[in-house]
Amino acid sequence: MPETHGSTAVSATGGTAAGGTATTTRLLEVENLTSTYGPVRALDGVSLSAEAGRITAVLGANGAGKTTLLRTVSGLVRPVSGRVVLDGEDITKAPVEAMVGKGMAHVPEGRGVISELTVEENLRVGALFRGKVGNEEYDRVYDLFPRIAERKNNAAHTLSGGERQMLVIGRALLAKPRVLLLDEPSLGLAPRIVAQIFGLLRKLVDSENLSVLLVEQNARSALSVADVGVVLNLGRVVVTDSARTLMADEDLRHAYLGF
Repeated sequence: MPETHGSTAVSATGGTAAGGTATTTRLLEVENLTSTYGPVRALDGVSLSAEAGRITAVLGANGAGKTTLLRTVSGLVRPVSGRVVLDGEDITKAPVEAMVGKGMAHVPEGRGVISELTVEENLRVGALFRGKVGNEEYDRVYDLFPRIAERKNNAAHTLSGGERQMLVIGRALLAKPRVLLLDEPSLGLAPRIVAQIFGLLRKLVDSENLSVLLVEQNARSALSVADVGVVLNLGRVVVTDSARTLMADEDLRHAYLGF
């Protein structure tokens, strides 16, 4: 077991994982967040930040608190203590339905599509909280994900797992988020499809200055595309550092990330 690194802050002037532009804009700040499920403390004083134009990967074993973190940030779980700040506004007690309007979109684990609806109808569901959405915004999603463009008139239940993942990400993007929460997007997908989705995600972040908080069990893939990594263990932050540094720390990887 390596020495615990603590919650070490990463300089905002560091380089990105894939050559993106560095930024100092902290869009999302999580401060001493504690959440429980009955007697179980799922998060225990978690603090982190996510910056514009960067992918922040949240890593750790099953039960580390990764999904609870996203659910608490998006308002699905109410914390016992601590706060969530989005672009300077305390949103800790904001209702879930207000999050899209505030600039946050959450893609939960499981690739939840409405199977009876077509691809295009599923996308339109993602724009409901935005009011009128122009055709150019749908075209932007289709340009990002040509596979779903080819199937836009098909029922969602006919899509492959990778295509469904592209659809739910595209649906979230129609909400025009500044912060995108992604929970286990690689789950159950072939490595080739995972690489494709993560490559598109990296391109999107670099081109649109989006901030992504990415929860992943596949730590190797996540660190290959992320700028910053946050490692959780039993609801606490073990270390926060650049993705490159975490990838190079063999003791840490073996102890907490399984590779």
